[in-house]
Parts: sequence; C-alpha cells; structure tokens
Amino acid sequence: MKVYVSTIPFASGNTLPLELLRGVNASVTINDFGRKITTSELAERIGDSDCLIAGTEIIDASVFDKAPNLKLIARVGIGLDGVDLIEAKKRGILVTYTPDAPAPAVAELTIGLMLQLARNIGLSNQDIRNGEWNRRLGFRLSEMTIGILGTGRIGARVIRRLSAFGSPRILVNSLERDDSIASNVKLEWVGKDYIYENSDLISFHLPLTKDTRDLVTKRELGLMHSSCMLINTSRGGIVKEDDLFWALDQGVISQAAVDVFLDEPYCGPLRSLKNCHLTAHLGSMSHDCRSRMEIEASEEVVAFANGIAQIRVVPDAEYQLRRS
Repeated sequence: MKVYVSTIPFASGNTLPLELLRGVNASVTINDFGRKITTSELAERIGDSDCLIAGTEIIDASVFDKAPNLKLIARVGIGLDGVDLIEAKKRGILVTYTPDAPAPAVAELTIGLMLQLARNIGLSNQDIRNGEWNRRLGFRLSEMTIGILGTGRIGARVIRRLSAFGSPRILVNSLERDDSIASNVKLEWVGKDYIYENSDLISFHLPLTKDTRDLVTKRELGLMHSSCMLINTSRGGIVKEDDLFWALDQGVISQAAVDVFLDEPYCGPLRSLKNCHLTAHLGSMSHDCRSRMEIEASEEVVAFANGIAQIRVVPDAEYQLRRS
C-alpha cells in the first residue's frame, strides 16, 4: 500500500504516526517542498497512492485525475473546504478528518488573540520597537461585550474559557441554540447583525461553505462601531480580506487578528497595517494537538489497510453544505 503525505509538518514532534503506517507495511512518501503544496504539485506527486494524508491544500478533480488508485483521504484537521467532497464521493474516495483534536489549541489561541487586542499587546510591542513609549489604555475581557459566531467544538470551548475572566456579556449566533455548552455562562442568542452592531470584540468559529464564504463584507463591517475588534481563527474566506483592509485602514473598526487566509502562505495588503495582527495558521499548532491530529489521520490509514471501518468519516451533513 502506498501513502502520500501532503501535509507539513508531519511526525516532526512525534514519530508515532510513521510507526503506525510502517506497522501495516505502507510505503510512505512525505511532502518534501518544505511548505504547503500546491494543487498542481500534488497532482504531480500523488501518483498511484492508495491513501492521502492531507492538510489544507486544495484537492480537486485535477488531483483525482492523476490518482487512479486513490481510495482514502485522511484529512489532518477539521476544515474540509479544501477537499472537493462531492467529486471525491463520485469517484468512490472516502474522506475522513480529525475534528476534535485541534479544538483545544484553536480555542486557546483565540483567547490569546482576544487578550492581545483588548490590551494592545501587539501595538505596544510595535511602539517600543519603533522607539515610542505609549502606555495605551485597553479593556478587560470581563468588561467587554463579546460576539461569538459559531458554537461548535471550538466556539463552545472559547465561551467556556471566557468564564474564567469574570462575566463578560457574550452574544452568540449559531445554527442551533444550545444553552448547555457553558452552564456557568449566560449567553444571549441573537442575530448576526445584532452581534455586529453591539459587540466590542467579535470572534468567528465557522466552517467555510457556500453559505459562509464572504459572510463579512463592507456591509457587515460598516455595522460595527469604530472601537470594535475582530478575530478570525476559523477559515480564510469568511471575512472578505479586501473589505477588512478597507475597514482597518479607514478606521471603521479598530483592530483585527487573523490566523487564516484565503490563500496561504499569505502575502496580501493586510501585512502593511499596524492594527492588523497576523499569524501563520497557528490555530492547531501546539505539540499535543498536532501530534494527535497526525496520529488520528494515520489510524484511518491503518484501518483502511486492515479492511475495517473508518473511525472518523466525514458526515453526510458536510456534503450537503457543499451542494449548490
């Protein structure tokens, strides 16, 4: 059995994923570009692989056309917008993912970014490096109105962690209302526009689908007050990047922290803005969560090799979200 690993890093902090694959005599080839692989490069390298252990790269018909033996895509992580699920299903390619593994790390990064924005940590760092000594006034999270869009695995964890900071007012919007996600926090379930109009800080925790692409444009940004702060650790494409640049550059909102981008590595105009704090898709990049994601994806390949049922198959609901 042949396995191509397109995601990087892989097994750099824990060798167990490779040990699992070698335990079923898999021939493993790992992305050697040292960066995120492009779709055309993946199409060139995948060859006659039976299984693909994938990251956030785009995997579409052009890749499937070059992979006649492909039967399994084991996605390292939770985001599925990079995989053409409908085309994979047409070709009998099973897709699995690791939705629970990265959630704690992404939630903690989100809290860190909230503190950075609220207390002007990033701006103060830049000030001092520029020879300026500005003692900027900030906010405590407990005194803010915080908007959370999406209360799934990550959004719910963010809400629960916020309870440690006292009693911030939390405005929530999600497809389904579930008051049990944080029993010690009073949530206000409201519409999206209400969140945009009334929040001091807004954080997005949504998958990228046909319904959430460009969810936040000039219209939504224009509803926010000028001191509002925005965080996106979910998926690039949910907040329209050009419109976010406009809002930050024109003072429509005060600051933003962005960990995910439509095209990665990111090299766009947001880099020029002092009030836009950028990180390189670090959400899941803690040693424990990254290892767990890789181990779980490798377990799917082992299950495939042993002819047993997959463990974390992408549910039908994800396919429905991507139908036009």
